[in-house]
Amino acid sequence: MPKPRKTKFRLLIILRNAVLAFIGLLLIGFIYLYSVSIVKPPQIADVSVDKLNRKELSTGFYTIGNNWFRKSNTGLYEMYVEGEPYQRGIVNGLLSKELVIKQEVAFSDQINKMIPSKFYLNFLKYFIGWFNRHLAENVNEEYKEEIYGISQSASNDFQYIGSNYQRILNYHAAHDIGHALQSMALVGCTSFGTWNDRSADSTMIIGRNFDFYAGDKFAEDKIVEFVNPSKGYKYMSVTWGGFVGVVSGMNDQGLAVTINAAKTSIPSGSATPVSLVAREILQYAKNIKEAQSIAASRKMFVSESFMVASANDNKAVIIEKTPDTLDVYDPHQNSIVCANHFQSKGLVTSAQNVEQVKESASDYRYKRVVELLETTEPNTVQRTVDILRNQKGLQNANIGMGNEKAINQLIAHHSIVFEPQKKIVWVSTSPWQLGEFVAYDLNKVFAIHGLQSNHEVYESALTIPADPFLATDDYKKFLSFRSFKQKIADKENVDINAFIKLNPQYYHTFVLAGDYEFNQHNFAKALGFYKTALTKVIATKGEEKHIHEQIKNCRAKLN
Repeated sequence: MPKPRKTKFRLLIILRNAVLAFIGLLLIGFIYLYSVSIVKPPQIADVSVDKLNRKELSTGFYTIGNNWFRKSNTGLYEMYVEGEPYQRGIVNGLLSKELVIKQEVAFSDQINKMIPSKFYLNFLKYFIGWFNRHLAENVNEEYKEEIYGISQSASNDFQYIGSNYQRILNYHAAHDIGHALQSMALVGCTSFGTWNDRSADSTMIIGRNFDFYAGDKFAEDKIVEFVNPSKGYKYMSVTWGGFVGVVSGMNDQGLAVTINAAKTSIPSGSATPVSLVAREILQYAKNIKEAQSIAASRKMFVSESFMVASANDNKAVIIEKTPDTLDVYDPHQNSIVCANHFQSKGLVTSAQNVEQVKESASDYRYKRVVELLETTEPNTVQRTVDILRNQKGLQNANIGMGNEKAINQLIAHHSIVFEPQKKIVWVSTSPWQLGEFVAYDLNKVFAIHGLQSNHEVYESALTIPADPFLATDDYKKFLSFRSFKQKIADKENVDINAFIKLNPQYYHTFVLAGDYEFNQHNFAKALGFYKTALTKVIATKGEEKHIHEQIKNCRAKLN
């Protein structure tokens, strides 16, 4: 029989060895994660463009050869770039250097705000590195070179996250990663179009809200970019510093593309980012058939709808793509509507899509657009803007300001209208889609061979006036409502009754009031607020479930 002292000593040795083995496994794991997360930049044959410098011809107006960058009096930034991929990237980065840096700071600040724990942030860094370990393999060389060029102007303050190139590349998959991890559509976008007898002048009109929210600062500096690539078609898109993908854009062939997220399963790794698939379509397709061929050739790891409007085909369709399947929805009529669910025969009955229609706000928004299109006269650009700005629910119900079921959720990064046959595009100015919509004629902009003086390039005669809502007391109340929401999120004490008066038709006002009182242990008050929330138009089934659960919790506390 072994002596107790020896037995204890052996147990300590076993425990020590186990701890060392565990630490070793952790070390191996981190080394592996670090190694797979390293992304080598593309090999550039001609780096002579590295010597380029921008010229500031007047305050904030920069040029490099024919390339230029300026801030419009509308508040929008405008940029024109041309040439080979790496050259475009270098020029883009140099011209918009301040915005490339500012955008990353804004994005980083929002991540830190959402995930305040340094431990989880560090874990997220390695997870994303692992998740994106094959990202570069799924991005074509042209776009890798362009991204690498831009990365030369990125900030060196974020090297602890990854190299400049690695970070800028990964940001192009940020939408996809967030979408995949939450297994939901992070952007509740709405788009629609009319043509032939559904448009007043019979030409095609496409409108879309890009309801992507990554913090107020992220949406402050929008860029209307005009690109003249060495290969493919010239195109414009609404973008931001450091981003070469496309979320909304139109090329000089009169082909417009917008993206709408759909419900997706959680994948095991990355593929081609959605925005780069849209970019490739815009750059290399002149009709729907070519757009479909490009979409089919790319592997994606989330589900997405691409609305493609083609002047050459005189119609619009929705290319619906999942990680495994592609189908096309053709309405076979002179109008089309797209929210965040699939409509094609091959995907409309899929389990995930059925759940999306049932659980989310997508179907409600879809029906609201259809209702507005059917109850108005033949469509015009002005009517399209009016629909994009509409805050009401079905049958013009007051569902509160900021409701996800509204077409205008008061969170849009940008709103945009295309006339593909005329090659004219209208872009919203801040705030959201409430400011003026300014028009750009692609034929005229691309006819400029170098901008040598700082002047406006938009078509002032075609400007759509700002939304009258901006001059109302309700708009002021909504701004105060947002301020109150932030204070509640920061766990500050607020006058909850004053908060409710700011947006009394919005269900979420009462959910927040209920949560506030519940955290203050005022369970009777919280119960009353939750019950009131149930009498309002609630955006999603998940939120409705939360309200019911909180009602049960209140009753349990009171009993």
